[in-house]
Amino acid sequence: MQSRTVARELALLMLGQVSDRASAGGGGAAAPAADQALDALLLQALTTLSQHVREALDQAATELQEAQQQLLDSELQDEGSAEQLPKVRQHLQDGLAHAEQGLNRLSASLELPRLLMLSDQEEIRRAAVDRARAVLRSRSDLDQRLDAVMEGWRLTRLPRIDRDILRLAAVEIEQFQTPAAVACNEAVELANRYSDEQGRRMINGVLRRFTSAPAQR
Repeated sequence: MQSRTVARELALLMLGQVSDRASAGGGGAAAPAADQALDALLLQALTTLSQHVREALDQAATELQEAQQQLLDSELQDEGSAEQLPKVRQHLQDGLAHAEQGLNRLSASLELPRLLMLSDQEEIRRAAVDRARAVLRSRSDLDQRLDAVMEGWRLTRLPRIDRDILRLAAVEIEQFQTPAAVACNEAVELANRYSDEQGRRMINGVLRRFTSAPAQR
């Protein structure tokens, strides 16, 4: 995992601690936070990340327990009768689905402790603060330009986490000289962790149009 990837994820969690009301209401960007305030946001972000690790592991355990129960139910239903076969098949399918979800969640969770360890490095912490500051300083302008490439939708209607992912990707490209393709891919990775399938697809489409707009070429 590259240091920029860790810094960007921490920056995303930092932004989630800041009110989005000014931007959503069209009243201009929030005043840039002082370094001391940003450092406090960073500590809150680390706490949030630690909680996310615990919750992800708990959810993985729950999914695997549910899978075990479904497989047990399939055995109890299997009495050799043809009438029971649909129930047995359904329990098996449910059990395998829960097992797959649990294993996928567990696999994703195993990366989080490493992220926590890397986030203790001063270079990564400073990079996270720099990215959060960049978004806060130019949020109003970013929102206007992102909104301009939305198709049949408004930026303010997106979930807060999706808006912050888009803003971070934009500043990565414009202020931190990250190649557009890399920034887009990393934004989608964040959406995979913190958003949902609809959000991931929306973020991917918006960023493709944003990076293709005349001002970005």
